[in-house]
Amino acid sequence: MSPGIQKVEALDEGHFVCVKWEDGSESSYPCVWLRDNCQCPLCFLPSAGARRLLFEDLDVNITVKQVALADRKKISITWPDEHTSEYEAEWLKKRCFSEEARAVMRADLFLPECQYWGSDLQLPKISFEEIMCNDESAYTWLCTLKKVGIVLLTGAATRQGELIRLGHRIGFLRLTFYGPTWQVQDKADANNVAYTTGRLCFHTDYPVLQHPPGVQFLHCIKQTAAGGESEVVDGFHVSNKLKKQNPEAYQILSSTAVNYVDVGVDYCDFAVHCKQRIIDMDSRGQTIRINYNNATRDTVFDIPAEKVRPFYAALKEFNDLLNSAEHKFTYKLKPGDIVTFDNWRVLHGRQSYPSCSEVARHLEGAYADWDVVMSRLRLLRKKVLNKD
Repeated sequence: MSPGIQKVEALDEGHFVCVKWEDGSESSYPCVWLRDNCQCPLCFLPSAGARRLLFEDLDVNITVKQVALADRKKISITWPDEHTSEYEAEWLKKRCFSEEARAVMRADLFLPECQYWGSDLQLPKISFEEIMCNDESAYTWLCTLKKVGIVLLTGAATRQGELIRLGHRIGFLRLTFYGPTWQVQDKADANNVAYTTGRLCFHTDYPVLQHPPGVQFLHCIKQTAAGGESEVVDGFHVSNKLKKQNPEAYQILSSTAVNYVDVGVDYCDFAVHCKQRIIDMDSRGQTIRINYNNATRDTVFDIPAEKVRPFYAALKEFNDLLNSAEHKFTYKLKPGDIVTFDNWRVLHGRQSYPSCSEVARHLEGAYADWDVVMSRLRLLRKKVLNKD
């Protein structure tokens, strides 16, 4: 049922339009926003979902000349230049400026719900071929990935190229200096610590990029008999623990710009430098991204000398929390498994394994951006749930 409008009127000398709904609630809309979002063909291009109105043609102090209610499902506004705009009740209701309505819209657009976990993680598992062929399974996969941060896909073929198929399923993969996909195995003269048999401590991939990849895929093609176990930890959960346990340490890690570096040759030659805060927050103070890779943290550190030791102390406390038994989850990938995880949230590592003359362990890796993943999730949701 679309909402019905009981009454509409101009307020504050015509700078606001107040809509009184049949359910007894009220919504107040600034007139400058209403004029900016006129849905008529002159101001809006429906085929592109884009605004035609030029910002230089918008009067930021505009007021309404006349506002009228049409059949309780639409309001009509006449502006001082006689331009007329109409707004459907359902369209207006969704865009109400109340905190409650804005929270609903945020949840609908960005699915911010987060399920935190530690060593008690029940690793979600879904069949690889099911998510490739079935929209409901693919929707479940991406919803779970967004909420929990990690999902294991099982039963993929044990050959290179399955991640290319997975990339096509969501849209496309992220190209980096290591290629569209990359092979994690023991290599001579390795240009990355992942291409050795040694232990990898908890890290997120590629904080050296201004916009690190949002989602990572690791496909197990061959697994070593001894060692090579994978470890993951919920960085958002741990950062929240640090904030409660030591607010000063949290403040240091969320405000200090750390230098990262990655120089070498792979897909092409590269020399990448970047500054990142290890804990990134949004305007509401919520952790939105962890940027931590000890291997690529630069020797250059662009902060005053007296702030260096407090930073190291804060990072040590954060690192200890990451590695605590209550927070980390250990598992071993089997050939055909593809682990998919949120690279902005989930830090991953690997236990060492014995070196030998032949390749004992082979994973193929790839990245995707959250923009691409969320786009596919929204399209699948609309298809599966018939949601507008």
